[in-house]
Amino acid sequence: MAKVLCVLYDDPVDGMPMSYARDDLPVIEGYGDGQTLPTPKAIDFVPGTLLGSVSGELGLRDYLESNGHTLVVTSDKDGPDSEFERELVDADIVISQPFWPAYLTPERIPKAQNLKLALTAGIGSDHVDLQAAIDRNITVAEVTFCNSISVAEHVVMTILDLVRNLVPSHEWAVQGGWNIADCVTRSYDLEGMHVGTVAAGRIGVAVLRRLKPFGTHLHYYDKHRLPLEVEEELDLTYHESPEAMYPFVDVVTLNCPLHPETEEMINDETLKLFKRGAYLVNTARGKLTDRDAVVRALESGQLAGYGGDVWFPQPAPKDHPWRLAPHNAMTPHISGTSLSAQTRYAAGIREILESFFDGTPIRDEYLIVQGGALAGVGAHSYTEGNATGGSEEAEKFKNA
Repeated sequence: MAKVLCVLYDDPVDGMPMSYARDDLPVIEGYGDGQTLPTPKAIDFVPGTLLGSVSGELGLRDYLESNGHTLVVTSDKDGPDSEFERELVDADIVISQPFWPAYLTPERIPKAQNLKLALTAGIGSDHVDLQAAIDRNITVAEVTFCNSISVAEHVVMTILDLVRNLVPSHEWAVQGGWNIADCVTRSYDLEGMHVGTVAAGRIGVAVLRRLKPFGTHLHYYDKHRLPLEVEEELDLTYHESPEAMYPFVDVVTLNCPLHPETEEMINDETLKLFKRGAYLVNTARGKLTDRDAVVRALESGQLAGYGGDVWFPQPAPKDHPWRLAPHNAMTPHISGTSLSAQTRYAAGIREILESFFDGTPIRDEYLIVQGGALAGVGAHSYTEGNATGGSEEAEKFKNA
């Protein structure tokens, strides 16, 4: 029997909801590329309820305990005295989230001698030291595509938020003001702007599709060029590198995975290539950017705005400079954990666990590392190496 250690974010401050804003979820028949939704044998939760927090338990407890397994759920994940650190030593499976990541660092993985499977409830497994997982023959998997559209919607919302100066305008309304001139001095139309995505995978393409009706000019870079028919359908301009694209676009959106090759790809030098007054939206990973370089660009006006929902580390320390940076539209990491997305990633985790316990293959599109090598979607999206360095700073949030 297995010990499953699950790290989830805290419950709402007022406790778990007694009711929800909606009575049901829209029915999604499948994903845009033909991939099917998660197909577990059964689920033990109500779709549309809060599953990603500690009390929600991803709907796993009945399933695991009825089959003789042990489930430990915690939100206490940072520092040597955390519950995660104590429980990790004999855990067979670790489940974590991009929104509240339990960093499996090179220092932690050797302590977990029983660890066989590291699962991401969502998309993005960069909180796992992939090189150490390869060396230790630990399988790493995530629920690919479960929340890609959720994130794409957040990207479009954030672009509009920044370009139209929504947050400061809302604050004037809340404060009782009618300061129209103050609101519109930083407000523009998105129509006619050039928007470029770094990476055109599931999320990047979904962003482009949603932006086309706004009358924008669309650009992209990806190490795997899109088929010609997609470029023609969306009237895309392809660039050979991100650096080649930056001077031509008014908005840059980052939709690539974090690994050693992409770490701090946005920095003082690359920001000089941006048009003055460009907007940068990052819902991928905070460590794609040099934190302080972004602040400097906002303060100088090189960036007109920065938005998104990803930070490094996560949770971000209370003194993280993006919290008070000018012209920001930052939120906690929420883009991929809507109640709709939670239903899909909880079902996907259940499906992966069923495969693991039954000894049947985990879907190829869920695999990041298997058999001592990058595998499945991981071989397409990641490079070997470690991007978890510095994650111990997350303990500052808890202790501040």
